[in-house]
Amino acid sequence: MTAAAEPASRPVSRLLPVVGSAWARRAAFVAFAAVIWFLPDLLLDGSSDIRLWAEFLCYATLAIGADIAWGYGGMLVLGQGVFFGIGAYCMAMYLSLANMPDGSELPSFMSLYSDFDTLPWLWRPFDNLAVTLFLAVVIPVAIASGLGLLVFTRRVRGPYFALLTQATALVFTLILIGNLPLTAGFNGLTDFTIVFGRNKYEDGTNLWLYRVAAGVLFAVLAGALILVRSRFGRLLVAVRDGEERVRFLGYNPAVIKTIGFATSAGIAGIAGAMAAPIIGIVAPNQFGIVPSILVVCWVAVGGRGTLWGAVLGALAVNWLRDTVSSARPDDWQYVQGGLFIVVLAFAPGGLVGIVRSVRTRIVAWRSTSASAPAGVES
Repeated sequence: MTAAAEPASRPVSRLLPVVGSAWARRAAFVAFAAVIWFLPDLLLDGSSDIRLWAEFLCYATLAIGADIAWGYGGMLVLGQGVFFGIGAYCMAMYLSLANMPDGSELPSFMSLYSDFDTLPWLWRPFDNLAVTLFLAVVIPVAIASGLGLLVFTRRVRGPYFALLTQATALVFTLILIGNLPLTAGFNGLTDFTIVFGRNKYEDGTNLWLYRVAAGVLFAVLAGALILVRSRFGRLLVAVRDGEERVRFLGYNPAVIKTIGFATSAGIAGIAGAMAAPIIGIVAPNQFGIVPSILVVCWVAVGGRGTLWGAVLGALAVNWLRDTVSSARPDDWQYVQGGLFIVVLAFAPGGLVGIVRSVRTRIVAWRSTSASAPAGVES
């Protein structure tokens, strides 16, 4: 009788690093959701802290999309800010129309920067909230699908794809700045006093927005967990690890990567639409090259290819940024650079990788202790 084989190593895309059974994973998800949902009641003090953490939740949602593309699909996307910005601008256009004074036909900035007499056709669909939410997702998905099919069918990958997405972020920023009459240019869209029928400065509005952002994060995270455990999720990881092998088996890697890329873009659009009323201003400098690179850094710090790592990385890095910047405003850039260097050099698996390493050591120690002969110290 042969000895029992060693258990197969689990892939980097394992959903939860500390629990094995499906029920344990579900319980962990519920526990995470409860902590986030009741965080304002337990730890946060004042509406400004609640608003800040609502913003962090939007960034965590954005990081989930980036992790699907990079962690599971192997597509290093350095232009995720484009899709986040499209969703944010869609919602900002809706809020700008909702905040127009009675009797006015144009947002206030158009009266200053343009000679329009009536609302431009580009703005008219955003007079309806349902249409706005639909477009905030569909436009990023359509752009990502077209770009993905264009580059993946030509087998553009690796640093070339990363540079292409980075260039897309630069072009997007230049378009926003150059269309002052339509987008308010470098100043951006702001003055959202009324948010979904609520006064932004009323007590309870920030908490309400936090709850909405938390609900969006839970829904996106649950959907993403289901996606990466599905047949398509396994195909996406297979393309990441061996694209030519997947092609040999009869699948089209270009289509698989395009769907993954489009999915990440749609999630970014959702996050951007939610972030617009929370941040209160939507401007081009929020969605350029540097913000897009930071999204990848959040995923790297948390642990790519885990989803949970993307969420934890986004929350941890942004909380640390706020804490350090409040105490020592000039030092955050140094701390941020040092953090990323340490993670890449000593903990490439990120926070989740550290947890896995500790868990593996504990399991190995217990196995050694259990197998040691009686009376012999392990």
